[in-house]
Amino acid sequence: MAIKLDALDSALLAELARDPRTPILELAARLGIARNTVQARMKRLESSGAVRGYPPNVDLQAIGFAVHAYVGIELDQNKMDAIVEALRAFPNVLEVHATTGRADLLVRIAARSQQDLLAIMQRVHAIPGVKHTETMLALATPIEYRCLPLVDQLTNNRS
Repeated sequence: MAIKLDALDSALLAELARDPRTPILELAARLGIARNTVQARMKRLESSGAVRGYPPNVDLQAIGFAVHAYVGIELDQNKMDAIVEALRAFPNVLEVHATTGRADLLVRIAARSQQDLLAIMQRVHAIPGVKHTETMLALATPIEYRCLPLVDQLTNNRS
């Protein structure tokens, strides 16, 4: 069951998105609420699974991974679990989604260069059960992954 968020949850998530290392007392001061309220809200968000952690937001291009690709993989259906496990072993695989349509999996990959991407794709093609791939290069990312506008809409449009 989905957790119900309110405007305070939305404001707390926005503050944490800006700086996940903000101390509890500073969050309380910024939001104009008690420290215990911040702690209780954070515990509720974390224990419900709505907030899964506070990892650093790493700019992959800044650390040498300038090529980003989305790869659609068509595969033997009975080998999906094994293929997903094989992809999990690739450090360059950032995420994998099971999808509908021609591609069974949509895989996001970061590579240092086009040559590096080619080598990664050759390894992907060598996975037993991979039938066909279609690779799309990301030329730019005008909107990075985000969820706060959706959370804000959810909490501000409640009747």
